[in-house]
Amino acid sequence: MTSLPRVLVVDDSAFARTVLSRVLRASGKLDVIGTARDGQDALEKISELDPDLVTLDLTMPNIDGIGVLRALAGRARPRVIVVSISSIDTDLGAESLLLGAVDLVTKPTALASDRLTELGDELIAKLVAVGAGLPAPTAAVGAPILHRAPTTPVELVMIGTSTGGPQALTRVISALPATLSAPVTIVLHIPEGYTESLAARLDKISPLHVVEASEGLAVVKGMVVLARGGSHLRIHRDGAGLRAEVSRRPASAFCPSVDELFQSGAKAVGAGALGVVLTGMGDDGLIGARAITAAHGSLITEDASTCVVYGMPRVVFESGLGAVSVALDRVAAEVARRG
Repeated sequence: MTSLPRVLVVDDSAFARTVLSRVLRASGKLDVIGTARDGQDALEKISELDPDLVTLDLTMPNIDGIGVLRALAGRARPRVIVVSISSIDTDLGAESLLLGAVDLVTKPTALASDRLTELGDELIAKLVAVGAGLPAPTAAVGAPILHRAPTTPVELVMIGTSTGGPQALTRVISALPATLSAPVTIVLHIPEGYTESLAARLDKISPLHVVEASEGLAVVKGMVVLARGGSHLRIHRDGAGLRAEVSRRPASAFCPSVDELFQSGAKAVGAGALGVVLTGMGDDGLIGARAITAAHGSLITEDASTCVVYGMPRVVFESGLGAVSVALDRVAAEVARRG
């Protein structure tokens, strides 16, 4: 019988620790093996209990959540999901994602209230998905398979990702060359309010200029455009070139949606569209990938060996659309080779 993913709950509120532990245990899908009241306690419990997963508050006494992530840097386990108050922790949340947290769930309230149970379904789904993708301690990444690049020059690179995406984006965007001939656009499933800070932090580590999407923005060479949390990013062509459209419509399961970006890009540049699907849960991007293929564009998916969650890349790779699968540390090189 397969054992359940083992979870440590970290929060400086005793009430929050109790509610979150109860909700996770009640799912029957997770084994809550302990709680910690601050960052110092968390690091001691991680060393003692060796959890698979950690839910991490950010604003805590002694060592805060950022300090915990820095102490865990470079470790494959445990995987950390931040449980944060958006209005308080926006900048800290963005920093935590770039330091190694694989995802972020927003608390509905900062008060000691049973409203904390409202985040249960989302948190459980993400913990289960991440727990299922945990690597064995000695798992090795296979050598990448080289493929011939399409003959049509790439005019627009479009990246879609979800759980585990911020760290994946850090590695890809920082490795793209300043000479890349095509602009880059990104949809990341992330709560509203975090993308401006995340774009600013990515900009500091990238040779390209990273910005949050805005209505009518000219999308040009040398630029990386990150979709705004809570709004779709679409690309259209006018007489002056490519421009961004930012909209909350239509309502969809994901906003921003990878499908919306991919479909608009395929329409705008046709065979010059390159869709890249990185780690994430669900199937957002599959419809858009079909549109890219129909327009004679090309697709890259992250290989299962490096995904935090092999969901979004898997459905595209296994759909028969001709996607090339490469390990994360080869994605930037594969993009640059085409663009």
